[in-house]
Amino acid sequence: MGPMITVLLVDDHPVVRAGVVGMLAGADDITVVGEAGDEAEAVAVVRDRHPDVVLMDLRMPGGDGVAATARIRTESPATRVVVLTTYETDADILRAVEAGAAGYLLKDVSRTDLIAAVRTAARGGTVLAPSVATRLLHQVRRPARDTLSPREVEVLRLVSRGMSNAEIGRQLHISEATVKTHLLRTFNKLDVSDRTAAVTTAMAAGLL
Repeated sequence: MGPMITVLLVDDHPVVRAGVVGMLAGADDITVVGEAGDEAEAVAVVRDRHPDVVLMDLRMPGGDGVAATARIRTESPATRVVVLTTYETDADILRAVEAGAAGYLLKDVSRTDLIAAVRTAARGGTVLAPSVATRLLHQVRRPARDTLSPREVEVLRLVSRGMSNAEIGRQLHISEATVKTHLLRTFNKLDVSDRTAAVTTAMAAGLL
């Protein structure tokens, strides 16, 4: 078994946090290292414990999950934030993705899917609830998506699996510089600025 995946739960309802703890309890490779009820507390715990994954609610007193996500991504870039909420409006989804969220799940997610999502996020992958992917596709329409080359799609697919540029280069037998070039072109075509947003947008468009 690989290293333990550490998780922080951020939700202002203690009963919800307790429920998520129970859902994750059966996974031998996942441990909850902290809980927080608002944005300030979440950021403080991340600074102290540097969890691998944060499961983030969107609506909380004293700030929202999107703002907390942006602060966490700035202060602890290695920490992956997955939104776990009851809300799936287009605006909420877009704001979360733009803030750097690695995924967006709804609170009716099954235990199996939640555990799988935590593992995927910890590996550097991106996770989206099916209904969220559909909404994102309809909300963010960019004709340039269809112009991605087969190689750019191939590189982005490997990015979605959490592979680094060096690992992708070895897998595809190309240089790391070439991988970076493909990614920069992909970012431009999808009108995004980072790997997570590129993967999320491509998944929503059905390219991956």
